[in-house]
Amino acid sequence: MGAQGDGEIGVVNALVRGAFLVNAVYAESAREHGITSQQGVLLCVLMAQPRGMGELGGMLGLAKSSLTGLVDRTERLGLVRREPDPADMRAVRVALTAEGRALIDDFYPETCRRVEKLAAGLGDDERATLAALLGRVVMDNDVPVIFM
Repeated sequence: MGAQGDGEIGVVNALVRGAFLVNAVYAESAREHGITSQQGVLLCVLMAQPRGMGELGGMLGLAKSSLTGLVDRTERLGLVRREPDPADMRAVRVALTAEGRALIDDFYPETCRRVEKLAAGLGDDERATLAALLGRVVMDNDVPVIFM
């Protein structure tokens, strides 16, 4: 691991600090849209389709009680709704409301633009290399798709 002064911070430090950097941008964007970071993640996961509670828990890495609280709070804001699961009438799915769709249609591209700016100092080849390497790390660790 190189010293901080020579521009080399090592893979662990780079990944951890990079995660903090992205999380900070994400949190700022969420705050400006009147939601928490967790609510932003929930809405992003629901962009493609409604999802069952078990599936959401697995994707978000949340225990059942934590997920229930998150869905409850987001539902009170009018951004998501619970609906019967057509495949299992005993289960529920969580879906975006019209208000949730409108919010995510603004939040998602704005947050993507902000995260994209983090790499503004890189050239095209460097950006492609960064994307390829981080993509391999993500795929090797089976990270769920949250941002499309």
